[in-house]
Amino acid sequence: MSARRGAQIYDVLRETRPLVLNSARVVEAALRDDRVSVGMRAVLEVLAGAGTLTVPGIAQRLDLARQGVQRHVDDLGELGLVAVRANPAHRRSLLVHLTDTGTALFRRIHDDELARLDQLAADCTDDEITAAVKVLRALNREVRG
Repeated sequence: MSARRGAQIYDVLRETRPLVLNSARVVEAALRDDRVSVGMRAVLEVLAGAGTLTVPGIAQRLDLARQGVQRHVDDLGELGLVAVRANPAHRRSLLVHLTDTGTALFRRIHDDELARLDQLAADCTDDEITAAVKVLRALNREVRG
């Protein structure tokens, strides 16, 4: 490893911080009419991909505290986007799943996002985007420890 490589990685991380914040602002604005927060959207995405999970299972995938995820699940439940049912494997940890309304909403949100994202980074090739994803995944894995 060299100081130059460390400086390059630092540049990646320095660009990532504002990207995350600005992306959250854009997503939040796009979700406002649906009364869904960025955190609630993240829970919808996890459930859309993984199916039925417990709150601790969702929290683990999002790398968030269980209590915060529980608040999102409660809010989503009030909107009729998720439902809970008994968990035969654990009496106190309910299973959370998307309702049909939640599934349809997430699909629409995700399709809208993909259409907007398709217009970004027009000066980057598909190979460069693939390389960027590889670097970010490696950094995320290694920073976690």
